[in-house]
Amino acid sequence: MEVCYQLPVLPLDRPVPKHVLSRRGAISFSSSSSLFGAPDPRQLSQRRGAISYDSSDQTALYIRMLGACVVFKQLFARDVRVRSQVGFEPERRSSHPYLCIDFRTLHARLGCGSPSASSGTERRVHRLLSFQRYLHSSRLLRGITQQIPLPILDEDYSGQARCMLEKVGNWNFDIFLFDKLTNGNSLITLTFHLLNQYGLVELFQLDMVKLWRFLVLVQEDYHNDNPYHNSVHAADVTQAMFCFLQEPMLAKSLTSYDILLGLLAAATHDLDHPGVNQPFLIKTDHYLATLYRNTSVLENHHWKSAVGLLRETGLFSHLPTEDSLNMERDLGSLILATDISRQNDYLSRFRTHLDQDNLCLSSASHRHFVLQMALKCADICNPCRPWELSKQWSEKVTEEFFQQGDIEKKHKLEVSPLCDRETNTVGNIQIGFMTYVAEPLFAEWARFSDTRLSQTMLGHMGLNKASWGGLQQEQTPASEEAEPSAAAATDSAAAAAATGSSSKEIPQGSRES
Repeated sequence: MEVCYQLPVLPLDRPVPKHVLSRRGAISFSSSSSLFGAPDPRQLSQRRGAISYDSSDQTALYIRMLGACVVFKQLFARDVRVRSQVGFEPERRSSHPYLCIDFRTLHARLGCGSPSASSGTERRVHRLLSFQRYLHSSRLLRGITQQIPLPILDEDYSGQARCMLEKVGNWNFDIFLFDKLTNGNSLITLTFHLLNQYGLVELFQLDMVKLWRFLVLVQEDYHNDNPYHNSVHAADVTQAMFCFLQEPMLAKSLTSYDILLGLLAAATHDLDHPGVNQPFLIKTDHYLATLYRNTSVLENHHWKSAVGLLRETGLFSHLPTEDSLNMERDLGSLILATDISRQNDYLSRFRTHLDQDNLCLSSASHRHFVLQMALKCADICNPCRPWELSKQWSEKVTEEFFQQGDIEKKHKLEVSPLCDRETNTVGNIQIGFMTYVAEPLFAEWARFSDTRLSQTMLGHMGLNKASWGGLQQEQTPASEEAEPSAAAATDSAAAAAATGSSSKEIPQGSRES
């Protein structure tokens, strides 16, 4: 049985919504397949679905997915992803069988009991809409006529997003606002803009369709159900990485290859993050922990997932094989450096280089090591942002910790440090993190790059730490009774993260400077 759907017309100058750009089927272009006839089976991908493009009709795409036929009218002739609205849901690469838990719906269940399927769908739909579109749809449901045409409002939002991109190098850049202005596509829009701004698309002769498709898949593979490790965090890290790349010490030394590598690593550094930490994967005998021998489990997975998307989209397929393999290896070396359990290893090496004053940025290995440190700083720069932004990030990461703790309690597992919402507070966790992890790292970075930005970051961190301390003092007496034990647990956990013992086995892709 075949069912045909007529979808709304999409403006050519707008990013394709995420409910259209999906991983449900593979795409192949064919000049010989008939528009409404079945394509040649030999031309179809080995995946669950395939899309063929008919050259005789430039405005139509024919899609056949497991008995579902969907015709899109007036879509631009480019490589797109389409989620089939009928049939079964293919198993995603990002499904995580921890103790038979469905993590795709877990966060919603924890937050509000057992919501109905319709309410879950409603939340997902709202996430895909800009504020104006959400307001417009809700007014229509209430029978209220929209006075201002919707396209004008959307154009206004696009204009504001473009204005924000003009100040993308500002440390006060509000990534939350930018994500709203781009209709939830902050990672795609920001990364694409930065690659263009550096002229990397032309320099490396990147295919625009492949690049766009790669960025779409990267953004989609982040779990937006995660309060913290989602695509907005990746966009924030990418913007911070750009700020560091603009620093005089780096700007005058880094090559175009280094810049491309740094931006791609920032965009993919937490790809397909499940919202739980490495100890959780190990104690639940997750297959990823076994695959990577309990060593930098998440970071290896982020790296391999990024490599998978690079190969799937063929973004570097035009380069010599050796060059593309070197790119993949160096990308992994940067992503693996974000493993917080190896923080002390990198910090000690960085401090030694600065003490001996032997960092030579004309050396490729030393430039790569500086890129590793820059990405580490970008990854945990939230305490260095202005209070309005830093506070939001602190609450989000703490909520993700607490959600993991709720899962562990539910399944009678030992609750991980910092993950018990009954004995920890946002303030305690943040003060411990700043003291043992962030401050030592950014102090050394300021030694390396003593600029206005470095001093601004240290200043913000000091103010934010004082603000959390003030909020802690305003806690209710009942909360204050539990504060000493919470503070002790927080301090010990943060210290363990900052001085975690290095693995006997060096993670794959590591490079020595």
